[in-house]
Amino acid sequence: MDAVNLIPVFVVGLLGSVHCVGMCGGIVSAFSAAPAAPATARPFPVAVMTERAATDGLARVLAYNTGRIASYMAAGALAGGLAGGARTLAGLTTLQAGGYWLANLMLVILGLYLMDAWRGLARLESLGQVLWQRARPLMRFIVPLDSPFKMLALGALWGWLPCGMVYSVLMTAMLTGSGAGGALVMLAFGLGTLPMLLALGMAGDRLRAALQRRAVRIGAGVVVLAFGLLGLVRAAGGGQAGWLDALCITAGAH
Repeated sequence: MDAVNLIPVFVVGLLGSVHCVGMCGGIVSAFSAAPAAPATARPFPVAVMTERAATDGLARVLAYNTGRIASYMAAGALAGGLAGGARTLAGLTTLQAGGYWLANLMLVILGLYLMDAWRGLARLESLGQVLWQRARPLMRFIVPLDSPFKMLALGALWGWLPCGMVYSVLMTAMLTGSGAGGALVMLAFGLGTLPMLLALGMAGDRLRAALQRRAVRIGAGVVVLAFGLLGLVRAAGGGQAGWLDALCITAGAH
């Protein structure tokens, strides 16, 4: 397995989770321990919380995110395994070198996407709708969402929702060249998104509104963009300071 530095992957997940606020924030806040919104405003028939909200809500949020991250890891294992097989068949180390360029370019694109400066990843998400349309009918087997087990199943399904941010990190998972390495990369990414979605699950729409501010998205996008640009410089042979290895997705990081 080719090692990939997981620090930038985790940070990308942490900062990129402002995007998750829009995609996952509604469903997470729907079963939060925060004061419940009117039932008509809920995207799914979630049971209304009462005095058990704090404990019940945390269990549901944790179950949902466990399922979501498990799906990310499965996708990462698939991407890493397929890429490893292709590289073995091709016998080309240049294939991996090109992969480092592409992975960092995807971070640049993700940064622009988070900033709303360029919406190219939105087109990629639209292609993923084909997969989601096949998985969506399974929702009928888990509603109403009245137990942590059902929230786990929902998270496992939601992890396959078309998401440009996930697709961009899957490029890094491919660089590992193995199923285990790809799963580990996506685990680091998923753990990066976890603090934001746990906070959303417990604070609900109050935090969601704050995080959807343009300034927050721009700030997160700028940092992710910087990660990608720095990685491209490293991939081109520049910026040889050893401490940069901790911040870049490049061949020098393993």
